[in-house]
Amino acid sequence: MTVDCPLDCEYLAEARRHEKPQPLDEAQIPNRDIEVTERFLEQREDLLAFLGRALAEAAFATPGAVDFDVRDALAGLIRTYRTLESGVYYESVPANALAANIYRLVQEAAARYRQEETRRLGVSRTRDADVLGILVFFERLELDRNNGRRRGRAFLDMLRQFYAGEAREPEPSRSPLILP
Repeated sequence: MTVDCPLDCEYLAEARRHEKPQPLDEAQIPNRDIEVTERFLEQREDLLAFLGRALAEAAFATPGAVDFDVRDALAGLIRTYRTLESGVYYESVPANALAANIYRLVQEAAARYRQEETRRLGVSRTRDADVLGILVFFERLELDRNNGRRRGRAFLDMLRQFYAGEAREPEPSRSPLILP
């Protein structure tokens, strides 16, 4: 029997408090060649907050999305932004439909951020390398928070708590109880 609890379920929250963190093998961390320092994040705080909120909203606007779907979406976004740095534009949309939706929504949000920045300042100061660095930060954060469960949503719960009131989990449209 599997119970699909909402993220604010008190039993799920209590269970997460007692989870043992999965050890992160540094050799397994993707995109280690991209340096994301605290200073980098501080200098791009607005972009970090905007993309984090966009990622949370995209995930919660995608019914059934779990941490691994967000990971796939981030991996596709990172591959896309890596190609942009080389001067070639090639979108790496994930094959997973849930991840592809998250990917698309985050891409649209990044484009809106740049449009708003251009409207406000007359020019966009945000470079592709800035977006790439922020996406890599969120990829690493997802790897750190992911509890390794196939249907796990520990990373999504962390985003929900951080952006409380801004990104909301959709109401379930079916019974949350799934029987074998």
